[in-house]
Amino acid sequence: MPLTEPHDDNLPQEEQVVAVPATGEDATDAPAVTDSGSVEPGQPEPEPSLPEPVRQRIISLTAAVLPGLPADEVPVPLRRVAKFAPNRRARLGAPMIAAQLAADPLFRQRVTARVLTDAGDLGTAVVEGTAPAAADPVEVAALAYLARPRGWRELIDASGAAVRAEADTAVVAELVRQAEQRATRADHDRAVARVEADKLRDELARVREELGQLREEARQLARTLRESQARERRANELLATERGRATRAAADADAELRRARARLAEAEAAAGAARSSAKEARSVDDARLWLLLETIGQAALGLRRELALDPVDRLPADFVADSFADSPGATAAAARAQDTDDPARLDQLLALPRAHLVVDGYNVTKRGFGEMSLEQQRKRLVTGLGGIAAQTGDEVTVVFDGAERVHGLPPAPRGVRVLFSRKGETADELIRRLVRAEPPGRPVVVVSSDREVADGVRRHGAYPLGADSLVRRLSRS
Repeated sequence: MPLTEPHDDNLPQEEQVVAVPATGEDATDAPAVTDSGSVEPGQPEPEPSLPEPVRQRIISLTAAVLPGLPADEVPVPLRRVAKFAPNRRARLGAPMIAAQLAADPLFRQRVTARVLTDAGDLGTAVVEGTAPAAADPVEVAALAYLARPRGWRELIDASGAAVRAEADTAVVAELVRQAEQRATRADHDRAVARVEADKLRDELARVREELGQLREEARQLARTLRESQARERRANELLATERGRATRAAADADAELRRARARLAEAEAAAGAARSSAKEARSVDDARLWLLLETIGQAALGLRRELALDPVDRLPADFVADSFADSPGATAAAARAQDTDDPARLDQLLALPRAHLVVDGYNVTKRGFGEMSLEQQRKRLVTGLGGIAAQTGDEVTVVFDGAERVHGLPPAPRGVRVLFSRKGETADELIRRLVRAEPPGRPVVVVSSDREVADGVRRHGAYPLGADSLVRRLSRS
C-alpha cells in the first residue's frame, strides 16, 4: 500500500526549503524543488505499495528522529507532532508524517541521514544496494524507502515478499495449531464419550436391577394388598357385631343415666337443705364474732378517751434522730429471738405487725460488698432497704458512723430513715438508744454481726440477726 494516507494538500508552508541533491534513484526520479518551494513540472514515479509492517516501521523511525531535527528543518505540519510524547507521536502523527515523507524529498533526506547514522553497518549496506541475508527484511525495506539507493524498489518488493511469506507461514502455523487443537479436542471428546457410554451402560444395568426389585416389590405389595382386603372384610364383620353390642350397651347406659340423674336430683335437694341449715348456723357464729369485736373496739375507744391519747404522726425513732437525747429506758424485756443468719427468719420477723428494722450500716456493707467505695456501699444498701420497706410496709432505720465525713447524700427512699452518729458517738451506741426508745411489746429487729451490739439490744427486748441474713435477703430481691 502507499505510504501516505488521506491528508490535506493545502497545508501552509511557512518557511523556504532549499533544494538538496538526492542520492540514488532520487537524483533522476525526484522532481526539482525551487527556492519558493514549488515543484517543477514533471512526471515523478508513483510511490510503491508498501507492506503494512514496512509502513509502520518507516513511521516509527521518522517519529523517533523528528524531535532531534532543528526546528527550521521540520515541516510546519509536523512541528506540533514533534512535541508529542514518543508513544503518541507515531500513533497520532502517522498520517502527516507519511504525507511529508512522500511529498517532501528534502525532509526525507534529512530524516534518512539521521536514520542511516543510527542504523550503522546495515544502513551502509542498504545505501550500497545490498541487503545482508541475516537482516530483518522489514528494517531493510524501511531503510531502502528512506535512502532510495539504486534498486530500492526491488529491495522493498523482496521485503514485501518476505513479509508475506512470514505472514503465510504464520497463517499456516496457526492453521496447523488450530488443527492440532481440534484433533486434541476430538480425542478428548471421544474419551469423554467413552467414559459417558460406560457410565450409561452402568446406569442401565443399575436401572434394570432396580426394575427387577420394583417388580418383586410390586408382587409382594399385591399379595399384601389381598391379605389386607381379607382382613378388612373380617374387621367389618366384627365391627358390625360390636356395633350391635354397643347399641345394646348404650341403651343400658341411658337407662342407668336416667336413674343416676334421679338420684342426683334427690341429692341436690338434700344438699340445699343442708346449706340452708349451715347458713343459719354461720349467721349465728358471725353475730357472736361481730358482737365480740364490737365489744373490744368499744373498750379500746373507752380506754383511749380515758387516757386522752391523740393520734401521733411521729415515731420514737424520729425523736432519737432529732435530738440524740437520752430518754428514759423501758424495763428490760425477755429476749425475743436468737442470733441467726437465715433470711427466712428475717422475713418472719418483718411479717410481725408494726415491726421496726434497725440496720448497722457499715457492718452490713463491708460484709456484703466491701469492694465498693463507701459512697457506693451506702447507696446500694439504702436502695435495697427501700425495696424491703416498699414490700413489707415496716419502719426501716439504717445507722452509719461519722456524719461529719459525709457530704451530698442522695435523698432516702420512701419508708427508710438514714442516721449518722455524731462526733464522739458510735453507730453501736446510737442503735442501742433507738432500741431503748421503742415501747415494750413492739417488734424491733436489729441487723448487725457485732456481738456487743447483738447482746446489748437483746437485753432491751430486740431481735438481733446477723448481717449475712440481710445481705442474702437483698441479693434475693
